[in-house]
Amino acid sequence: MTPQTLLLRQINPSFIQAGRVTSQAFRPTPKDENLLSVYDGDKIQAQAAWQHYTATLGLRSDGVMGVSLDDCTAEQLTVNADGIPFPEHVSIDFSAFSKSEVEKKAKILTRKAQERGWLYQA
Repeated sequence: MTPQTLLLRQINPSFIQAGRVTSQAFRPTPKDENLLSVYDGDKIQAQAAWQHYTATLGLRSDGVMGVSLDDCTAEQLTVNADGIPFPEHVSIDFSAFSKSEVEKKAKILTRKAQERGWLYQA
């Protein structure tokens, strides 16, 4: 990955309110163990990532937004190209931060993604 690599995030329909993506889309839940799942944009295109997520994994997504590796680095978030459970999988690690810091960082990432716009929309 390079600093410009886009990390592709699936946007669950419940993360959209009044036509806008909420910061919940870029905030890991407790079941995620502070790791936010994304796809490596160097390895897969946004539409193919959406197809994999919805058809292969059977999960819900209204589309794909993205943040860059550089966006994450600017927020002191570690990005791990772990390749588990699929080769294009990457985790953004929020574990070093308090709940309020996680929320603040999620809002910043959401703003960056919104500035970039939808990379793919179903």
